[in-house]
This record gives sequence, structure tokens and C-alpha cells, in this order.
Amino acid sequence: MNRIESGHLPLLNRIKGRSARVGVIGLGYVGLPLAVTTAERGFPVTGFDVDAGKMDMLDAGKSYIGAVGADRLAGLAKSGAFDWTLDFTRLNTCDVIIICVPTPLTRHREPDLSFIENTARVIAANLTPGTLVVLESTTFPGTTDEVLTPILETSGLKAGVDFFTGFSPEREDPGNANFHTATIPKVVAGDGAAGGALVAAFYGAVVDRIVPVSSARTAEAVKITENIFRAVNIALVNELKVIYDAMGIDVWEVIDAAATKPFGFMPFYPGPGLGGHCIPIDPFYLTWKAREYGVATRFIELAGEINTDMPRYVMTRFRRMIDQRLRKGLNGTRVLLVGIAYKKNISDMRESPSMRLMEMLVAEGCEVEYLDPHVPVIPPMRDHPTLIGHSAIAPEAVAGRGFDAVLIATDHDAVDYAALIGLGVPILDTRNAIARRGLPMDLVEKA
Repeated sequence: MNRIESGHLPLLNRIKGRSARVGVIGLGYVGLPLAVTTAERGFPVTGFDVDAGKMDMLDAGKSYIGAVGADRLAGLAKSGAFDWTLDFTRLNTCDVIIICVPTPLTRHREPDLSFIENTARVIAANLTPGTLVVLESTTFPGTTDEVLTPILETSGLKAGVDFFTGFSPEREDPGNANFHTATIPKVVAGDGAAGGALVAAFYGAVVDRIVPVSSARTAEAVKITENIFRAVNIALVNELKVIYDAMGIDVWEVIDAAATKPFGFMPFYPGPGLGGHCIPIDPFYLTWKAREYGVATRFIELAGEINTDMPRYVMTRFRRMIDQRLRKGLNGTRVLLVGIAYKKNISDMRESPSMRLMEMLVAEGCEVEYLDPHVPVIPPMRDHPTLIGHSAIAPEAVAGRGFDAVLIATDHDAVDYAALIGLGVPILDTRNAIARRGLPMDLVEKA
């Protein structure tokens, strides 16, 4: 065998023997569950992050991710299977390096690859021959080949010969109790036959099922297609919500009835806008890349416009409700905003439409407090600086605050919706939370 054909075999053998040390860069909603699952499957794992606060919590035996219990962390730390560090020079001890860093948008709604690029530079400075580097961050097709690999090659090592690259998109779904890292099928791809064999072998040892595809570009396209599928269908039902509201038709009743059809229909539900790190952002990665090829993405961009405009629609409905039911304007209205996380039963605040709603309410002169059992304090974020540090109201304090109205933005199960009805004030429900629980609807409007 020549060098290209056989250079990956030592690492392949270490992966098969589970002696390969795995480094996971970025211990957030994707990286921490992956690191823990990999360690539980028998690999020695080191987690890397730039956030000292996360390191302090892990050192204290605490988990900041709902999908990872403190008991799991404690067992792995005690056995030495999983450790964590701020020292990125320790990457030179890793055989497999997984990149799980954010891929946000700039203020001009263009891809911000700075986290990937900076991480790649750090890896290049500590890259050793025979290493496998895999990107998991959602991005446009071509990122692994066109952005990651060239930066890694500044190390003086050659991709496909001295080190190997691959792409395997994350598929985490925070708050989903039915699926977790090990049970979600994993799409995998590597650079050529050798890289593909390494990526497949590694993830095949970590998750229950892998789905190999022909190239990193294909794997990148798979992930972005999954998220665009959701974004477009959510935009459709959000637009139907506006149309049916004008006709006096309940869109949730329509969708639930349509969902009884055993073929040809998949239910999606409307809301106050899109949240999370993927669905509101990823479509713009593809539309941006498509311009390079002179291809228009009208359908995707229209979906983005519809979803982005939903908080404005909710505010229009809320203003109308206050005017019709209370005979007053928004200025000085005391409002309880229910749910500040972007989806139910989690603490994730990324791109949450609730934040936009809170800012819009404050701009209208409302006195706003929020109720969220999962988010006691609004954490630091790139956007919404004026809201950072605001604390949630205690559930037992709600009745005595004299609220004039309630706006339900996130339908956490832990919220006492009957108590909200008991306040005797108008409620605007953007999630169908009240009706779904069979509670009285006299004071409730849907939006």
C-alpha cells in the first residue's frame, strides 16, 4: 500500500479499539452531549471551551445542559473517561477532533464563520499527523472543503495524507425526551475513502446507526435541507394562521383535523416566530451560498420573511386585544409574558422570538415581567443587551402583581395555565396552550 492508502490505518485501529483520544471543541448544546456519549461508549474524551464559566460548573459537578445529568458527568469524571479544559494546546494529544462551535449570522444576515475559522487556526497550531478532524456545525455546502481544510493545511500537513477531515451534522433536539445523541441516526462523510472510513468507524462506535453519504458537501446539504424543510413548513402554517384568523377560523383546529389523514400530510404548528440556533439561521446560509452560483432562492427567502415577521403580527393582535377588551392603549399596560425560551420545556434562549416580543412591548410603554420556570435570569446574548439580567417572576407572586394582560409565547408544561385564567385578565395565546388543556376560553384569544 502507498502512503495515501495506508496512512489512516493506525488511527482506524485505535478507533476500533476505543483507545483513540477524542477532543470535542465547544461544550454547548451539541458538544457536551456528544462528549459525554462518546466517553460512555468507551473513548477517552477531553472537552475544550473558551467559556471559563462552563469549566467552573463542570468542576463543581453541575450540568448546564438539560440532556446531560450531573450524575452522568460525575461518573465519567471519576473514572477519568471525560475531562475538560481551557488549554487548547492539549489538542495535540487528540486523535479525533470534533468541532461543535456556533455558526451565527452577521447583522447583515450573512454567514459568520468566524468561530469555525478561529477554531481551525487553533487546531492547525496543534495538529499532529494521523489526526481526524470532523466539523459538526451547521453551515453551507462546501465549508469543510473550502474553509476548514485550507486553514488546517497551514500547519504544513496535507489533508487526505497527513490528516483527515469529515463532516457529520449535529441533530440534537433540546427537550426531546424520545431521542438523544446515541439514538439519532448520524449522517457521516469524509475526505475520500480513507477519511470516510475513519468518520464512519468513529461515529459507528458512538451512535446506534450511521448514514454514510458520498461527500462532506452532501452531508452539509443534508443538514441544511432538514432545517429549511422545517422553516418553510412553519412559514406556511404561520401564513395560514394570518389568513384563517381574518376569516374567523381556528388554524390549530384545522391542522389537527388535517393531521387525521393517514397519508400525504405532516402537521406543523404556528407560533410567535422561529427560535433556536438552527431553523431561523440556516436557510440564510444556503441562500447566501446560492448567490455564488447565480441561483435565486425566492421560496426559502419568502419563508424567512414570513417567520421573521411573526412577532410583529403578534404585537398587532395584542394591541387589538387590549384596545377591544380593556379600552386602552399599550402605554402603561402591565403585561405578563409567559415563556422566554424559544421552545417548551428547555432553557435555550438562542434566537427566541420572546425576546423580540419583550423589546416591542417595552418600546410601546408596557410594564413587562416574564414567567419562565426554565430561565430564572435572562443570560448574556449577542442581541437584546437591554434585557440581559432581568429575572423571572416567581409563580406565587403572579397573582399579586396586578397584571392587565397575559401574552403566552412559550408553552412550558410546568406553567399553571389554570392560574393564569384565574387572573381574570385578557390572554393572548400564541401556542394554543389554553385550549389544548381544555381550559375556559372566555378571556383567551389566539394569535
